[in-house]
Formats: sequence, structure tokens, C-alpha cells
Amino acid sequence: MSKFQQFSLVALRLSLGWLMFYAGITKVLDPAWSAEGYLKGAKTFAWFYQWLLSPQILPIINFINEWGLTLLGISLILGIFVRLSSLLGAVLMLLYYLPILDFPYPNPHSFLVDEHIIYIFVLLLFASLKAGRVWGLENWCSNLPICSKFPKLRKWLG
Repeated sequence: MSKFQQFSLVALRLSLGWLMFYAGITKVLDPAWSAEGYLKGAKTFAWFYQWLLSPQILPIINFINEWGLTLLGISLILGIFVRLSSLLGAVLMLLYYLPILDFPYPNPHSFLVDEHIIYIFVLLLFASLKAGRVWGLENWCSNLPICSKFPKLRKWLG
């Protein structure tokens, strides 16, 4: 990979990392924030998203949403556990995409593809390219004794 490709990959990783971190940390710091409004508006798989609104499940969904975005952002910014966090982040983005999809329009200005789909593909790119190993902490992390002891762990983490 050329230096320009490495720089481009790191710039993309850092910028998406900041976007995810900011989206998450603002939710964490706002005690009034809840996913309830987003879930109530589900157009696709409404039954599933209505089930997530149940009083026993909604606090878990809020926690996963807040901390999932925050930790995904931290992972991308630091370049550590990028493969695992990118795969989990892609699932999270799919779960964001489906409730707003009024097939074939996710929003009035899009046809099938909106920012969530772009995020999914960028996160899958990060996972496939092992983006955390490019100017990130994954090389250091992969050399830790626990990764030598559990090589499959190294594959998933970096």
C-alpha cells in the first residue's frame, strides 16, 4: 500500500471515528436522550422495532446505542480492535437503516442508498483491510502475550 493510500485510509478511519464518537458521546452525556422516538417511527419491520420499545428492552437498546457508537468511534480513532468494532458497527448501521426505509426510499433525497449504507460499506472496508494496522495501535496490540496465546483472538481483534 502506498503512503498516499495509507494516508487516505487513516484519514477516512479518523473522520468516521470522530463522527461515530461524537454521535455516541452526545447521547451518553444527555440523560434525556432515548432511542424511543426513532424506534416509534419505524416503517420497515415495525413489529420488531416496536418490540424493542418494551420497558424491559428499551434501556438496553439505549445503552447499546450510546456506548456502541462511542466505543466504535474510539476504536476507529485509536486504530485498535478495528476489525471487530467495524463488523459490529456495520450491524448497528443496518439496524439504523431498516426502520427509516420506506422501500425503496430511506429518506426523501435517496433511492435505496443513504448514509447508513455508505457507513456499512466503509466499515466493511476497514474490517477487510485491517485498517487498524495502518498507523493505528493494532500492531502493538497484536504483539501482546494474550494474542500470542490465542491466535484466533488476534484474527478477530486486528
